[in-house]
Amino acid sequence: MWTPTEEEKYGVVICSFRGSVPQGLVLEIGETVQILEKCEGWYRGVSTKKPNVKGIFPANYIHLKKAIVSNRGQYETVVPLEDSIVTEVTATLQEWASLWKQLYVKHKVDLFYKLRHVMNELIDLRRQLLSGHLTQDQVREVKRHITVRLDWGNEHLGLDLVPRKDFEVVDSDQISVSDLYKMHLSSRQSVQQSTSQVDTMRPRHGETCRMPVPHHFFLSLKSFTYNTIGEDTDVFFSLYDMREGKQISERFLVRLNKNGGPRNPEKIERMCALFTDLSSKDMKRDLYIVAHVIRIGRMLLNDSKKGPAHLHYRRPYGCAVLSILDVLQSLTELKEEKDFVLKVYTCNNESEWSQTHENIIRKSSAKYSAPSASHGLIISLQLLRGDMEQIRRENPMIFNRGLAITRKLGFPDVIMPGDIRNDLYLTLEKGDFERGGKSVQKNIEVTMYVLYADGEILKDCISLGSGEPNRSSYHSFVLYHSNSPRWGEIIKLPIPIDRFRGSHLRFEFRHCSTKDKGEKKLFGFAFSPLMRDDGTTLSDDIHELYVYKCDENSTFNNHALYLGLPCCKEDYNGCPNIPSSLIFQRSTKESFFISTQLSSTKLTQNVDLLALLKWKAFPDRIMDILGRLRHVSGEEIVKFLQDILDTLFVILDDNTEKYGLLVFQSLVFIINLLRDIKYFHFRPVMDTYIQKHFAGALAYKELIRCLKWYMDCSAELIRQDHIQEAMRALEYLFKFIVQSRILYSRATCGMEEEQFRSSIQELFQSIRFVLSLDSRNSETLLFTQAALLNSFPTIFDELLQMFTVQEVAEFVRGTLGSMPSTVHIGQSMDVVKLQSIARTVDSRLFSFSESRRILLPVVLHHIHLHLRQQKELLICSGILGSIFSIVKTSSLEADVMEEVEMMVESLLDVLLQTLLTIMSKSHAQEAVRGQRCPQCTAEITGEYVSCLLSLLRQMCDTHYQHLLDNFQSKDELKEFLLKIFCVFRNLMKMSVFPRDWMVMRLLTSNIIVTTVQYLSSALHKNFTETDFDFKVWNSYFSLAVLFINQPSLQLEIITSAKRKKILDKYGDMRVMMAYELFSMWQNLGEHKIHFIPGMIGPFLGVTLVPQPEVRNIMIPIFHDMMDWEQRKNGNFKQVEAELIDKLDSMVSEGKGDESYRELFGLLLLEKVEQETWRETGISFVTSVTRLMERLLDYRDCMKGEETENKKIGCTVNLMNFYKSEINKEEMYIRYIHKLCDMHLQAENYTEAAFTLLLYCELLQWEERPLREFLHYPSQPEWQRKEGLCRKVIHYFNKGKSWEFGIPLCRELACQYESLYDYQSLSWIRKMEASYYDNIMEQQRLEPEFFRVGFYGRKFPFFLRNKEYVCRGHDYERLEAFQQRMLSEFPQAVAMQHPNQPDDAILQCEAQYLQIYAVTPIPDYVDVLQMDRVPDRVKSFYRVNNVRKFRYDRPFHKGPKDKENEFKSLWIERTTLTLTHSLPGISRWFEVERRELVEVSPLENAIQVVENKNQELRALIGQYQHKQAHGNVSLLSMCLNGVIDAAVNGGIARYQEAFFDKDYITKHPADAEKIAQLKELMQEQVHVLGVGLAVHEKFVHPEMRPLHKKLIDQFQMMRASLYHEFPGLDKLSPACSGTSTPRGNVLASHSPMSPESIKMTHRHSPVNLMGTGRHSSSSLSSHASSEAGNVVLLGDSSVGEAPEDLYHHMQLAYPNPRYQGSVTNVSVLSSSQASPSSSSLSSTHSAPSQMITSAPSSARGSPSLPDKYRHAREMMLLLPAHRDRPSSAMYPAAILENGQLPNFQRALFQQVVGACKPCSDPNLSVAEKGHYSLHFDAFHHPLGDTPPALPARTLRKSPLHPIPASPTSPQSGLDGSNSTLSGSASSGVSSLSESNFGHSSEAPPRTDTMDSMPNQAWNADGDLEAPYLPVHYSLSESAVLDSIKVQPCRSHSAPGCVIPQDPMDPPALPPKPYHPRLPALEHEEAMLLREEADRPRGLHRKASLPPGSAKEEQARTSWEHGRGEQ
Repeated sequence: MWTPTEEEKYGVVICSFRGSVPQGLVLEIGETVQILEKCEGWYRGVSTKKPNVKGIFPANYIHLKKAIVSNRGQYETVVPLEDSIVTEVTATLQEWASLWKQLYVKHKVDLFYKLRHVMNELIDLRRQLLSGHLTQDQVREVKRHITVRLDWGNEHLGLDLVPRKDFEVVDSDQISVSDLYKMHLSSRQSVQQSTSQVDTMRPRHGETCRMPVPHHFFLSLKSFTYNTIGEDTDVFFSLYDMREGKQISERFLVRLNKNGGPRNPEKIERMCALFTDLSSKDMKRDLYIVAHVIRIGRMLLNDSKKGPAHLHYRRPYGCAVLSILDVLQSLTELKEEKDFVLKVYTCNNESEWSQTHENIIRKSSAKYSAPSASHGLIISLQLLRGDMEQIRRENPMIFNRGLAITRKLGFPDVIMPGDIRNDLYLTLEKGDFERGGKSVQKNIEVTMYVLYADGEILKDCISLGSGEPNRSSYHSFVLYHSNSPRWGEIIKLPIPIDRFRGSHLRFEFRHCSTKDKGEKKLFGFAFSPLMRDDGTTLSDDIHELYVYKCDENSTFNNHALYLGLPCCKEDYNGCPNIPSSLIFQRSTKESFFISTQLSSTKLTQNVDLLALLKWKAFPDRIMDILGRLRHVSGEEIVKFLQDILDTLFVILDDNTEKYGLLVFQSLVFIINLLRDIKYFHFRPVMDTYIQKHFAGALAYKELIRCLKWYMDCSAELIRQDHIQEAMRALEYLFKFIVQSRILYSRATCGMEEEQFRSSIQELFQSIRFVLSLDSRNSETLLFTQAALLNSFPTIFDELLQMFTVQEVAEFVRGTLGSMPSTVHIGQSMDVVKLQSIARTVDSRLFSFSESRRILLPVVLHHIHLHLRQQKELLICSGILGSIFSIVKTSSLEADVMEEVEMMVESLLDVLLQTLLTIMSKSHAQEAVRGQRCPQCTAEITGEYVSCLLSLLRQMCDTHYQHLLDNFQSKDELKEFLLKIFCVFRNLMKMSVFPRDWMVMRLLTSNIIVTTVQYLSSALHKNFTETDFDFKVWNSYFSLAVLFINQPSLQLEIITSAKRKKILDKYGDMRVMMAYELFSMWQNLGEHKIHFIPGMIGPFLGVTLVPQPEVRNIMIPIFHDMMDWEQRKNGNFKQVEAELIDKLDSMVSEGKGDESYRELFGLLLLEKVEQETWRETGISFVTSVTRLMERLLDYRDCMKGEETENKKIGCTVNLMNFYKSEINKEEMYIRYIHKLCDMHLQAENYTEAAFTLLLYCELLQWEERPLREFLHYPSQPEWQRKEGLCRKVIHYFNKGKSWEFGIPLCRELACQYESLYDYQSLSWIRKMEASYYDNIMEQQRLEPEFFRVGFYGRKFPFFLRNKEYVCRGHDYERLEAFQQRMLSEFPQAVAMQHPNQPDDAILQCEAQYLQIYAVTPIPDYVDVLQMDRVPDRVKSFYRVNNVRKFRYDRPFHKGPKDKENEFKSLWIERTTLTLTHSLPGISRWFEVERRELVEVSPLENAIQVVENKNQELRALIGQYQHKQAHGNVSLLSMCLNGVIDAAVNGGIARYQEAFFDKDYITKHPADAEKIAQLKELMQEQVHVLGVGLAVHEKFVHPEMRPLHKKLIDQFQMMRASLYHEFPGLDKLSPACSGTSTPRGNVLASHSPMSPESIKMTHRHSPVNLMGTGRHSSSSLSSHASSEAGNVVLLGDSSVGEAPEDLYHHMQLAYPNPRYQGSVTNVSVLSSSQASPSSSSLSSTHSAPSQMITSAPSSARGSPSLPDKYRHAREMMLLLPAHRDRPSSAMYPAAILENGQLPNFQRALFQQVVGACKPCSDPNLSVAEKGHYSLHFDAFHHPLGDTPPALPARTLRKSPLHPIPASPTSPQSGLDGSNSTLSGSASSGVSSLSESNFGHSSEAPPRTDTMDSMPNQAWNADGDLEAPYLPVHYSLSESAVLDSIKVQPCRSHSAPGCVIPQDPMDPPALPPKPYHPRLPALEHEEAMLLREEADRPRGLHRKASLPPGSAKEEQARTSWEHGRGEQ
């Protein structure tokens, strides 16, 4: 049964519970739970993480903790009963845990490991706290460590700073804001310095500076490793100051046995000492730890003969040193013991033993020896700080180890009272002794005893070193054979104080013989008393003692015998008459030196001090003795402080009149001595003395009298040192006065009370008198006043013993009031005065409310004066902080209301003014320096802000009411409101408090919102109706907006735990302010119109705060604004414009989200629905929400790691929206520039130019001035337009789009010409000319185009469910493009088919990408149709300014014919029309329209064959034009692909499919198309024949077998077509199978010498020209692998007739896109992915410019078949062409009866008749060639003469390359981009329609053989038209020039040539020729019409012949039209 728990209320989960039972609560280890009920080992309760979910869990999984339960029952709250710091550690560790993991993810490895270490430390420290086994001191220390680590972690993780007091987190409600500010400051400092002691409160004014912290060295000897001594040793450690050359500490002695262990077994692990009381100054000295090793044994270590074994001597062995400065750093950082090894060096010369350590330090290595083995002392050191009590407390383990306290010689810096010492340190310096007649020097040992007056030897009064017990005698070490030993050994003599007087020291000198007996012989002694006759001890100095002779028989029993003798020189001078007959005779040649140093708190060496203490013995010297007191050292005075004071007051009582002033001065001297930091700790001794021992009951009268006399004298005296000293001693003088009065009152039962009071009042009058004096001209008086003011606050506590609080307060008020105001006082005095006030405020007196009522007005008065004049602001802020702190702590008292009222009246206004001044100053400094002045902003601003906030926080309703009622006029109120609003605004703008001071910031916000609530009613009441004041209201609104937008109030970005804490304490203050703001807006009424449009932006910022409630409150204000503007203006254009403007900037800053967009639309539409202007309202709200949609997309793109494409697309989308939908020109222009910058960054220069052109087109060539905008200065409109034009031209140039730049050049030229600016005109014309050169000479790559569909709702708005066509990058293939798109949209899935997606995909929450390549359909068809236009020009127009694109998809309609699939293979042709042409302002544009057309199988076949014919023509033409020198492999592959495919079923399949009788019968309507196909096949056979002829000329000898194979296959192909086309065998002379020798027709123009044969390496780079395409077509592609895999570069300059024949043919059949392009040979491989298999493969090809010409040479062909061999021989026999007559071109062997055979004659006539040899002197050799044929017939301006070459009609344009195989429906080569892949596929590309088809319906042909007039073949037509040379690029012409062919002579046609027989038809049907000029006119007219229709014309025809009048006229007309446009 479940029962409610009584005790078990709170617990921690110690094992995770999965909640695997019904009602089980899932718990993670470490969670805390609140327990409600229990039942049989189970608990029921909630987790504190999820307090709403209840469940059960096992009891044994929970560790119970004590807790306080409040409000028991259903809604009880449980708070764990544990130390608050433990709770904080727990919460902090949980918060750090997630951040710690993030550090690892973000690769902040260093911080990750540091934080892990700190977290582990915190866990361990928390465990120690919870254990409950620590002492209070240890608990405090653990807490200190915890807080330091917590603050460090918070700082490094960017978390909030926690303000603390005594390691506990403070509650901001319990303390004043000033104190909270100071705690934040101190916490920050403790974090930054990581100090060991965290002082959470700054010391208050008047608190003394901190005591110096003593340092201590803990030293422990671990071991002494030595293996050669073998005797006991003593090791002495001491601290040595190298600079001073003296030891500064006692010695620490360790006694070791011969094995190196301690001689005393109890000392194992306990050989340690603490060197104490080192000051900070000592730590900077050049200190060393010095270790002297003394062995105890034989005289000589290695000589057993020297001395008997039983006698042991102390003998020096070695020395070791360690520099403290070297190890100090590591010791300071380590804070624990660290080991060091000290090498022990031995002294080379024993006489220098006392300097060994110095020699080692100085590295005088000649004087000491390094140890031969591992001799070393291993010690550990630790540095400790603090007084001894603290050290004992913090390190108890050290003191448990038998620690030897080793003191400093002399007193420490701070002498503690009660520190009793009586130590005499004696140093055995040196001795000089006689040899005594011996040959060797003595071995001298000194023995010392301390004897009392009666001759008794004092026991245990000699200490060799700490760590060992004292002894009664001392034996020095022995230096071998030294009569002048130097010992330098220090011995401490701790003689009891009562035995000191009368005691003396006796030194006995013995010679230690090393003979067999080894006896020690006494030969002398010396002695010294410890005290002089006058009672002073032996002075700290070196003393030379007399040595007296004696021997072993001498007796010292009667010490009086020698004590009467002089011990030293001074002593001898004191008693000269000494009898010479005494027992002991002085040895005058011998001397002995000692030095002493006394460290005693009881004995003195000062005569003056002794005289004072014994003043009664010298009554006549009292005046002198008192005068000499100030010359006694401070140490001596504090040692005898009580005795001295007693003496002084006894003297005072003895004769007040006579000694009063002197005693007063002595007392002042002693009191001021205790102010010295060294003796500061004796103040308690003085206090104790006054309280318990002082007995001067009458002293107060004299002290008051003297004090008053001093003050009264201050006006007249020039020297005031003694007055200033008295002023400084005021505190203790008053203590003596008060205590004396108390004693007197006690003794006399309160007699003379009135006299005392009146004397005190008189004294205060004197004090006021001193303070009121004008000290500006007297520095001494100034110091006196300063001293008085400094001491004045210290006397309050003493006065309170004798007077009431009110009386003392009145005294103080009078005194403070007597000070002159700041105007009449110097600045230094100002500071002192304020410090005095500060200490008054900090005193106990001020804590009484009775005194505050009296003192507060005067304090506030002074502060007010200073603040008004902006002086001493820092001190004033400290005083105010103290006042507010006191008021806060006593805020329960009723009097506080009155005090706050007083402060509000006096301070509020001046505080505001001060803050405004400080803030404006700091702002100015920030502007000048670029950084904040720390003094101004951080320190002062923070102090004053905290003061202002403290005051406002103390104010209640009454205070506000009084404040507002007290304003005399509305102007005053207005000024006040403006000030306070301005301060609040600055508070939020300037970020006075650092970002991590969250507690401070929240409290500030809370105070501001409370204050604003009080003030808003006053604003509404006073400034709404008739007295409306825009300035105040505007200030109020600005403040409210800033408040809501504060970063510290944005709770959404902080952790949930912190958010809950803030909401519990303050609520959401943004909502509070939003309600306030809304209600004030509603109160405005008709004045709202003043804030339209000004407040739209700020209010919009508020609504963008991600707080739903704030949004709900504020969004309706926009409706209100629209309504008010509608009422006033009849529209809301201002609201609309401003809202759109501000929305753009704010969303781009990161504000707003999707939910805001929805809420905005929802709330406003709801409001607008009810209005009369609803339509315009709805339209506006809709457009704003749509704008927001785009802006959010834009922002997401920009801020994310999005790719350039996405950003550009987004920007274009937004830019178009601004232009087209909401017509915001300025925003439109801004985004034009943003887009341009993006393009430039991505190096899309053409797109950047088009983008900038949009702005350029908005401008006119006018003088209208334009304002400064973006980066443009203010300038005339024409100037900006000119600059833009130049920039656009520059970008077009960088993007190699010169054709687009030329019209702009012309436009600028037109302007320059009209302005006669010839310099600029010249420049722009040159640029235009250079662009033409670039067009003809520079290489440009043709891009590929890809269609991309973005499907699914997860795409950004501007892409969602839309399709685009994208212009690919250079060299980018489909695979690369697809990869790029998928990387841009990593969530997207690539669709594997080209079909349109269904609704399910369009509406799904996903991303689908559909990508395939498309073919551009150029607009400039007329340019592409012109015959003489260079291919470089055509290449540009094929892929630029393209708006339509095509994509073909093959499919089978009806049943698929398995034997011949072409019968049913249809093509689905999709034409995509874009919104804009490419290239444009983006690399991609949206598809505007789709058109689908189906192409029948027959039409497809026609297009395929036609395209292949065109491709063959283009390729063959390249070889004829010498554009493809030598690289015949491309031609080989192309021919092989077509012929082989035809043989293996290519064209044959078309025959089967469409020439079949069944097909013709079933499709009678296709008869014309079938005829067309037949005609194309005939044409293909002919073209192949010409191609084979050209191939033979260039083919490499090694490739002859391939050529033969091609010819054989060609014959088979012809044979297969023979039945369809009888007479076809006569068409191709190159491949004729007749016995007519080939040489007869194909005669060479030049000899072919074996020498000139050149073989190009098969791996030449030229092999790689062209692009390998990989088709995935599933349709058959037959090609010979021989051709595909062999790519040879061969040259031959054998000119044969078919080459020239085809040269004409190529001009008649220009391929608009592929002419001359190597890569358009489909045999290389598939150039475009065949859609027949839905592949998304890429399409690439190289442009025509990429053909590299190689030098050609004549070449022999050893592999020719026999039947051709005689022709080759004939050619070799011919002479060189320059030597032989024209008839040599056609040798007699050709002729039959002087005539050619019919076929050959017809062909010859066709070839030669229309041309003549080239002799134009303007042509280069390369252009002329060997007997180059003129093509003038094509360009003849007269008549209807048709061309001489067989040609096809121009009706279809552009013509398309034909794939190598008729089995695939798409072209093998696209040519759209320019990869230089060399992978030539052995297969044949998939066959398809070309990329540039137009109508699939072919018009009927008119160029059949029958319709061709015979005169077309006239051999001698008019050939007078000028020849336009074709321009080669530099590289081409250079290569061609290298051939070095001699120019040809002009020849007329040979006489043997007979005109063509009219009965013989021409070889191929020619095209009907249109006259040239009418065609030009037609083109020009079309161009002009196009220009008129287009928004801008950027293209000019570049192919017009010069000299045409109509062209000139048309050009002028075009220029004029362009200029006007």
